[in-house]
Amino acid sequence: MKRFFTLLSLALFVLTGSIFAEETVLINFSDLVDDYQGENKATLMDFSTVAGTRYTEEEKAAMQTSLYVPNWEVELTSSSQTVVNNSLSYVLAVPVNNDVNNFASAGDQLMGIRVHFPEASFNSYATVHPPFAIPAYATSSVDENAVRGDQFSGYGVVKNIGVLKSVKVRVYGMNFPMGLGLIFRDENENRQSIFLSYLDFDGWRELEWTNPNYITQVRNREITNIPLYPRSAPSLTLDGIFVYRDAMQEGGDFISYIKDITMVYDQAVLDELNSDIDHESTWNILSDREESRRNSELKRLGNVQVLRYLETQKMHQEEEVSPATAE
Repeated sequence: MKRFFTLLSLALFVLTGSIFAEETVLINFSDLVDDYQGENKATLMDFSTVAGTRYTEEEKAAMQTSLYVPNWEVELTSSSQTVVNNSLSYVLAVPVNNDVNNFASAGDQLMGIRVHFPEASFNSYATVHPPFAIPAYATSSVDENAVRGDQFSGYGVVKNIGVLKSVKVRVYGMNFPMGLGLIFRDENENRQSIFLSYLDFDGWRELEWTNPNYITQVRNREITNIPLYPRSAPSLTLDGIFVYRDAMQEGGDFISYIKDITMVYDQAVLDELNSDIDHESTWNILSDREESRRNSELKRLGNVQVLRYLETQKMHQEEEVSPATAE
């Protein structure tokens, strides 16, 4: 009976010529708070599982990282990288002071971005990356109630996505003439950059990109019959946020704040028509494919986390002076 009504709904879509797209939050930076040992529990990745035996438990403990906002990194294009520019380009978690309509509530956390562009007159851009390539089918190692393979759904990953209709970003501008855009990665590791708009405004604004090739009339769409699982389980992952500075614009510091990113899209496969059998639990094709990618990423980032820990041990530590000693 459920299938009958689903097919009836599809027929009505064709007759009316309208498409009902899904709308979901790709990522909300207000959710990426410190709630587990200095990290965000929902997005925690433990890289110690791929570390060698020579590392101590303390060093392995330093191999955990998450999508907690301050962990994100700003990478300038190679021609813009200097010691000063790199050191003055970073991300912070910033709270909102007051309620602002539908954009943010008092106490909400934002992603605060600072980029120090070169003073010279040439084109430059910076990319805000997550601390690791967000995996589409990861399973949480600390949350026992997490759904298998869905750790990052809603935290930078959208699954079962067909045609992308639009992308919205709620952002706070400060009259900087810089451009803002997003970088997405699909299930085949292909990357797509989308330019949203310029940030030459003061206060909150919802920047929206609308797909110019999105066809709203079903009769005008190219209908294809493709094999189902696992080809029909595409995903889209946030790979980065880029800020572009034109050569004619002033260099130096750039500041902005981002609340969240929302997507509107068509489903690749109707859930109602694909619910008789849990294909992924049976065959694990998507999980195995993602596991192979994730293991190589774990090895690389695990080494980076250890090297960063060892580097902090080498650095000069300021001695704390007790009040008694100071007197």
